Parts: sequence; C-alpha cells; structure tokens
Amino acid sequence: MPPLLIQPGILLGALLAALYSATDISDALAIENSPFLIAVIQGVIAFLAATLLSQPPWWRAIHLIFLPLVAGALQLDLPPWLYLAAFGLLVSVYWRTFRGDVPLYLSNQATAEAARALLPKRGGVRAIDLGAGTGGLLRHLASGRPDGLFTGIEHAPLPFLLARLAASDLSNCTVMRGDFWHHPLGPYDMVYAFLSPLPMPRLWEKAKAEMRPGSLLVSNSFPVPDVEPQRVIEIADRRGTRLYCYSM
Repeated sequence: MPPLLIQPGILLGALLAALYSATDISDALAIENSPFLIAVIQGVIAFLAATLLSQPPWWRAIHLIFLPLVAGALQLDLPPWLYLAAFGLLVSVYWRTFRGDVPLYLSNQATAEAARALLPKRGGVRAIDLGAGTGGLLRHLASGRPDGLFTGIEHAPLPFLLARLAASDLSNCTVMRGDFWHHPLGPYDMVYAFLSPLPMPRLWEKAKAEMRPGSLLVSNSFPVPDVEPQRVIEIADRRGTRLYCYSM
C-alpha cells in the first residue's frame, strides 16, 4: 500500500469500527435512551471523517465537540430565549464571516509593537487596519504615534462598537463600520491586515492597484501566495506570529 494511503486507511478502519461498535453495543449501553452518548459517538465519527479529509485541526475540534455540547445544553432544560441571545451574540461578533472568509482574529501586544516599528519615522504618517476587530492594534498605533493618522474598518457590529469605544479618546484615530474591499488604500503609508489565507490573492490585487509606491502592506500570519515578501518579521509570542511585509 502506498505510504500516503496508510494513515487514511487506518482512519477509515477506525471509522468503520466505530460504526460497527456503536451498532453492536447499543442495546447494552441503552444508547437509544441517551442522546448525549449518541452525540458523543457522532462527534467521534465526524472527527475521524474530518481527519480523513485533512481538514484543519480547529475544524476537527469543532466536529468533535459541537453535537455533544448541543446535547448537553438540551439536557440542562435552558429557557429558549437563551439560545436566541447566544445566536444574536454570535451574529454580532462574526457577522458575514461565511461570505467574506475573514474570521475575527485579534492582534496581540507584541504584534502591535512590531507593527508600530514598521511605520515611517516622518510625521503625518497614515495607516489603516483592515478588519480592525476590537481595535487593540489600532489604539496601540495611534497612542504611540500621536503625529500620525490611523483608520480602522470593521464590519461586524459588536467588535466595531468595542473598537469605536477604545478609540474614543484618541483624536488621531478613526474607526469606521463597513466593507474594507470598497475602501481605497491609496492614502496610506501602511496597510495592516490579519485576515485568512483565502482572501490574500484578492487583497494583493487590490494593493497593487491602489497603494502608492513606497507604501507597505503588512499581513499577519498569512502570506500572499506565490509572492515573495521583502521581509518577514518573527514575533516572540506564544503562537509564533509572523508579519509578512510587502513593499509597493
């Protein structure tokens, strides 16, 4: 058997064994009377299938725990309005993530320090954070460089409100709610983005078309495919963050 098929073969065997075992011992464990146990078995099977399909680790974790969490919550007999409130909270945080392929990622303090060091030393510098989240990085840049002008764009309602509040005492910081794909990048000396792998080719085309010569595109964690960055900055944080820097 080819080496690349060994692991999938083992996983498929485990999946079939799990299905067989679940059927064979269902009477002994009274599975039909235990929705939580059924959910756990389904979660394990979904996890094995996701592994077989080489999905990212975080998707595998979601497959593993989602249904058991739902089954456990149902057994708590919580009032229906709590589920509606939880749904509303998730929508206000993640908004149109399923359409834009840009989840909520937050830049840490060490990354903000490194990003600030990339700003030009001259006065009047302008920078923008595409998908500003709760505004932590934006606030750090603006407070550290009072001689500059800083803009953040965030589409999700709750992060936008938090970012707006965080920047309320900074006269050189503006937070807007909207779609950054429709915002021109030409006025900025530095464009910062912490998105995901999928939109990076589109962002690169937008940057090439709109950013002026000498400006800098900085991508947190996700490089532009098939484009060599002029510089890669490694951050000494727990997740091993990398900043990919592209000079226009």
